[in-house]
Amino acid sequence: MHATALSPDDLHAEFAGAEGYLAACSTGLPSRATRAAIIADLDARPDLHHYAAVAERCRAHFARLVSTAPERVALGSQTSVMVGILAASLPEGATVLCPEGEFSSLVLPFVHAGRGIRVRAVPLADLAEAVDAAVDLVAFSIVQSATGEVADAAAIAASSRRHGARTLCDATQAAGWLPVDASMFDALVCHTYKWLCTPRGLTFLALDDEYAAALAPIHAGWYAGEDPWAACYGADASLAASARRFDVSPAWQATVGAEPALALFADADASALHARVTGLARVFREKLGLPEPLRPTPIVTWPDPAGADLSRLTAAGIVASGRRGNARLAFHVFNDDGDVDLAVRALRA
Repeated sequence: MHATALSPDDLHAEFAGAEGYLAACSTGLPSRATRAAIIADLDARPDLHHYAAVAERCRAHFARLVSTAPERVALGSQTSVMVGILAASLPEGATVLCPEGEFSSLVLPFVHAGRGIRVRAVPLADLAEAVDAAVDLVAFSIVQSATGEVADAAAIAASSRRHGARTLCDATQAAGWLPVDASMFDALVCHTYKWLCTPRGLTFLALDDEYAAALAPIHAGWYAGEDPWAACYGADASLAASARRFDVSPAWQATVGAEPALALFADADASALHARVTGLARVFREKLGLPEPLRPTPIVTWPDPAGADLSRLTAAGIVASGRRGNARLAFHVFNDDGDVDLAVRALRA
């Protein structure tokens, strides 16, 4: 954390028009700086070298956010595309262990990889104990999308190391409120449009050096070249020695909007941010008599099979979501106590 780390109040001030928006787990809201950057880009003439520089700043911000080096970070557009790199490099007959109900983009690349690759699912709480010598890769979201449940990442990583299995952690529902250290895992993937509040279309893959050396750059294009501008034509281009060899050519406008958002969260006081958003969720649970989870999370879910509670929230002007028969709310840094009270009143009406 930098000496000049931004407080939750500093971050809150960077967002406008967030009242009643309790859906960061679906998609974040743009900050003032993101709005300004996108508008300025639309008013300017396209400059590909400028876009490339913006993409590199995005890479550096994300690396700082997850405590790794920029040269260990590849950038792309979708989670499943980046996971596909790992799936393509698994040996024939490999076993992938994942939590039950895991988000599809993390598991379907393995399910459909062919070559006899087997995907086995167990309850998240049992994931660490389920790792054995037959498991080649453990793939899990550190925060579950459907429920907000926070995994015991340290136990999962330790068990995987003991049994010689690699780990792939999806931080899409975590980065932006939960401090994440990419060095705990062999690979960490993150789409940034949720809690990091970027435009949709920018995903990162952070790789351990040893694991990166074992992967094939199956999506390699001109942007994966050591010098992208010299790698536009022909089959003899040299790929980057760093994790950039796994890059997918970035969506330029997405990176323009993402750069200030990523800088904002990389500069944040991570512990204070975690306390703020989980505290809002805790107060909401207390007011409605909902149980506290094992580990603090800003995502609140409860049974709502007919969608009645979700309808009440929507009627009150609240943006929320429903997943797997549950109502789901998310409290982020752009929310405050007023959003808690608004949701409570809607549900008690």
